Amino acid sequence: MTLPVLLNLAAALLLLAFLYSQQRRHATFTVRVFTALGLGVVFGAALQALHGADSAIIKTTGEYLDILGTGYVKLLQMIVMPLIMVSIVAAILKLRDAKSLGKISALTIGTLMATTAVAAAIGILMAKLFGLSAAGLTSSAAEVARGAYLEGRLADAQAISLPNMILSFIPANPFLDMTGGRKTSTIAVVIFAVFVGIAAIGIADKKPELFVSFDHAVKVAHAIVMRIVTLVLRLTPYGIFALMAQVVATSSYADILDLIGFVAASYCALLLMFCVHLAIVAGAGLNPLRFAKKILPVLTFAFTSRSSAGAIPMNVQTQVQRLGTPEGIANFSASFGATIGQNGCAGIYPAMLAVMIAPTVGIDPFTVSFLLPLLAVVTIGSVGVAGVGGGATFAALIVLSSMNLPVALAGLLISIEPLIDMGRTALNVSGAITAGTLTSRVMGETDVAIFERKDDDDYEADADTDVDIESKTTPA
Repeated sequence: MTLPVLLNLAAALLLLAFLYSQQRRHATFTVRVFTALGLGVVFGAALQALHGADSAIIKTTGEYLDILGTGYVKLLQMIVMPLIMVSIVAAILKLRDAKSLGKISALTIGTLMATTAVAAAIGILMAKLFGLSAAGLTSSAAEVARGAYLEGRLADAQAISLPNMILSFIPANPFLDMTGGRKTSTIAVVIFAVFVGIAAIGIADKKPELFVSFDHAVKVAHAIVMRIVTLVLRLTPYGIFALMAQVVATSSYADILDLIGFVAASYCALLLMFCVHLAIVAGAGLNPLRFAKKILPVLTFAFTSRSSAGAIPMNVQTQVQRLGTPEGIANFSASFGATIGQNGCAGIYPAMLAVMIAPTVGIDPFTVSFLLPLLAVVTIGSVGVAGVGGGATFAALIVLSSMNLPVALAGLLISIEPLIDMGRTALNVSGAITAGTLTSRVMGETDVAIFERKDDDDYEADADTDVDIESKTTPA
């Protein structure tokens, strides 16, 4: 290890020590998250200014920062499947109503799909307003290689059909899905957990002593899993610092400037769609500004980690303990939202890309004959998009191939992909939370007292507080 790397790591340790001091002084979770975000940006920019984005020093420094950044994401991924399994079974045991379960599923999935269609329309509008077109863009070696990779993945995308995608949700081997071995493992675990919960309810009258024992075991497992979630979430500021520092240190500012139009259009579309989420929340009778404030920490993590699936634990915690959404609904929306109807990755991005690429093959993208099929393909293709970094690529392949557009041209955006993907992932998570919030209000299950509470800035205090999701419910 060279002296510059040692100095970089020493500086990083000092900044981490400052974050720890904030925790010891009981600074609010929101303050610590945004402090970590700012420190990560400054530290990453300083690294690039001193050494250059492609420097071996930055690469080595990044490998050590990766222990903290990627390590934190892996810890979150570690608890995703246990959290989904235990929480949904526990919620069904409390619910004991199959009809309510069906309504929750229909409302959640319907909201996710509908908002994805709206997101696609917004993406098309922004592409029109910014005059985006792939015609005339030059290709570097990296972009050509990326284009070749996309063409290699084309066969996988073309092999996907809606019936096959639905079949992939069925957990033929739930133990395999517990490992996250398939793209649709999250939904498969949800379905398996639903079967377990319904089966347990079925023996409540016939074998009450066994049901009581199982119910107690689930409560014990749930308490342990939630405690693990609390412990992991306390590491959030440190993980965000490391993730953000790496992104800024390795970003090519020149490439970003070359494609600044697409970046600006993308973030305008993302912000506009976020406003749509706030409008939905307002329409449900809740304060949209308070909603935005309460979900900022989880959106910040999603922004830096670029992982919708990794954000599931914090997503559930935020909905239950800050927004007053029952745990069952929160788990459904967070789990389905990581795979179905991602507003950013599966809505805005492929729609903008299709409109941008269409002129290169002589197609006018702003005709009804092009736009209506595009909206339909984007909405249906949003089913089953993986909730990890890169899921937008697969969504784009599905849309571009379905619209008979050249997929290789998508490689032209490789240099700015991470920058845009951060915003897309944050919007994905916002969409999932919005779906859960709306479903909870329609079902009359939202604990408005929790939503209106102003003393919940300390996330750790929330995480250590047991929330009775059956109390103080207020009809929508």
